[in-house]
Amino acid sequence: MAKAKTTFFCRNCGYQSSKWLGRCPSCGEWNTFVEEIVSKPTDKHSGFNRGEHKSKPALIHEISAEKEERINTKSVELNRVLGGGLVPGSILLIGGEPGIGKSTLLLQMALSMKGYRILYVSGEESNRQIKMRADRLGIENPECYILNETFTGEIFRHIAELNPDLVVIDSIQTLYTDMLESSAGSISQIRETAAELQRFAKTTNIPVLLIGHITKDGGLAGPKLLEHVVDTVIQFEGDRHYGFRILRTIKNRFGPSSELGIFEMQPGGLREVSNPSEILLSQRDEMVSGVAIAAMIEGRRPMLIETQALVSTAAFGTPQRSSTGFDLRRMNMLLAVLEKRSGIRLSNKDVFLNIAGGIKVDDPAIDLAVVAAIISSSGDLPVENNICFAGEVGLSGEIRAISRIESRILEAEKLGFKKIIISKYNLKGINKKQVNIEIIAIGKIGDLAEKMVMK
Repeated sequence: MAKAKTTFFCRNCGYQSSKWLGRCPSCGEWNTFVEEIVSKPTDKHSGFNRGEHKSKPALIHEISAEKEERINTKSVELNRVLGGGLVPGSILLIGGEPGIGKSTLLLQMALSMKGYRILYVSGEESNRQIKMRADRLGIENPECYILNETFTGEIFRHIAELNPDLVVIDSIQTLYTDMLESSAGSISQIRETAAELQRFAKTTNIPVLLIGHITKDGGLAGPKLLEHVVDTVIQFEGDRHYGFRILRTIKNRFGPSSELGIFEMQPGGLREVSNPSEILLSQRDEMVSGVAIAAMIEGRRPMLIETQALVSTAAFGTPQRSSTGFDLRRMNMLLAVLEKRSGIRLSNKDVFLNIAGGIKVDDPAIDLAVVAAIISSSGDLPVENNICFAGEVGLSGEIRAISRIESRILEAEKLGFKKIIISKYNLKGINKKQVNIEIIAIGKIGDLAEKMVMK
């Protein structure tokens, strides 16, 4: 009997080495190499084979550049994140924490796409468990087939018999191929099965949706090559203490890579949130300090979010700095700018910042709202309920211009706000007569406290 051949793989990037290395020469990470069996049988291979579908070189001017018709997923939010729907022949990877709702999202999509023949392959749940989830969703689709299988050879055999319009794999970490002797979920198996699915999608023009696990650091489990193989990478995230789930694009070859879709988890499945601004703004009966509304942009969608700040005297020698949903390093930078340019003493204060709704934001245009909330909490002076903010703060204390200011202003007007504070460098090109909201322009952070209209 031949000795099994083993090799070492980097768990971070998939780099292959014949011996164990302390540091990966490809990605530079330490202690990431694991040993796996990679012996390949020479007499059999039951995975996907191109067969007669061999590629041929083509002149670029002879290639058709017509816009390809997309497949409607019957979900407005998912279509927005994908850039208008599923592209035939594309391969999509969706990742998220356990229990966040990845399987529910794709099963709900599969059941809603009536008129399409869909094969839902599950390697983690039995057919009975999937049927119970489908009953909770309350959606029926006579063309949705469920297959409980993890061997790629059997999966491709069923696909050839069924000829579906869409294939869903739950999850890529449970699949294995007989080309390798390593166990399912290993780096080599994930890489090989993903490559087989990619060849299948590109050859047959059938889109494939993959569900992927994530590591404790929040990254997708498996080699980094997995993210390069697929056409679209989507992160499904959310706070367990909130009912909201966010679909965020990380990579998209067929559309924008910064789109955002919002769902609300309910007993009957995921409900699409068409107007997130109304949910992300809390309804307050009385005015309180430390709250400011920011006009932000996620992808192509404008929305208003609530920033909450709490400034109090430090109980210990070293003041605390804490941020939820906002970059802590950027908050520390804003605190330094505020103290240097406005003269507000914060070096001996505890500062806590929270983005309401449990979402994470990285739009620099919310800097002005963060600073306004901190000033409001520090002086215990509430900001008016009908005012919002949109502007980036620079290190010299200037309020910098931001992109798509018209969309932010129209969103604030639509939600009933009467005033919006922006950078004076954004005034060029804005027709104030076309909007029914008062636009207040400032140039420096020192002018903010005077324009906030405290009560």
